Amino acid sequence: MNHALTTTNQDLMLAGPTGSLDSYIQAVSAIPVLSREAEQELARRLVDDEDLDAARELVVSQLRFVVHIARGYMGYGLPLADLIQEGNIGLMKAVKRFDPDVGVRLISFAVHWIRAEIHEFVLKNWKLVKVATTKAQRKLFFNLRKAKKSLSWLSKEETTAVANDLGVSEHEVTEMEQRLYSRDVAFDPTQEDDEETPYAPALYLKNSETGPADELEANDWNTQASDMLLIALETLDERSRDILQSRWLAENKLTLHELADKYGVSAERIRQIEANTIKKLRTSITPA
Repeated sequence: MNHALTTTNQDLMLAGPTGSLDSYIQAVSAIPVLSREAEQELARRLVDDEDLDAARELVVSQLRFVVHIARGYMGYGLPLADLIQEGNIGLMKAVKRFDPDVGVRLISFAVHWIRAEIHEFVLKNWKLVKVATTKAQRKLFFNLRKAKKSLSWLSKEETTAVANDLGVSEHEVTEMEQRLYSRDVAFDPTQEDDEETPYAPALYLKNSETGPADELEANDWNTQASDMLLIALETLDERSRDILQSRWLAENKLTLHELADKYGVSAERIRQIEANTIKKLRTSITPA
């Protein structure tokens, strides 16, 4: 941990970007990432001694990752500073619940709490999403945006596939798609100087020219995400793990019928096992 940071400076960072956003991002990006050993030591001090200074250091060391996650939600038209503040709240909740005996890095555990707080903020403030009140609707809202591969409307076959993947009805998929489209605005910025005019999506595009520090952070993030998935896979039985890996992770992916022949069951049974396995994975890596 960078001991040059005073407690006052740490508290200011925990509050989020209350002043210059660029200065805040630059400051948190300069904070060294804790080693696994240092992270374990601080977590142990927090659990055993209720050491609030240790908790503060753990939170501050992960603030750069909150910025990384929050940037992924800029397309909803909400201020990045607000998204970061909400993500920081999720990070604090994660640190409070982090168990050093589990054997995973803090960020692998905290990412779900960070996203949960940001999701809640988006749902409360993106006006058209306020109708997404049920758990199924919330899941559909966030996953449908990822599932759509183009700006065109989903075909009948695509709607059916999305409904099956997310465990909702086709009607719910179509209804949510209509809500998403009703939010669409022109891609290019307009010349109008109207505070009520929503920002154009072009303004949310990231600069493709990244520096070595950004690339290193991205690589570290991807490694941690992969570690988290591997840990979750180890909790599955051998058949379920093989089906999931063969369907999604293998270089030469197998079809439902090929796996059905391998295990001597129907293709529909393989599809059911696959769906249940994905559900188990999500449950095992998602905070209660």
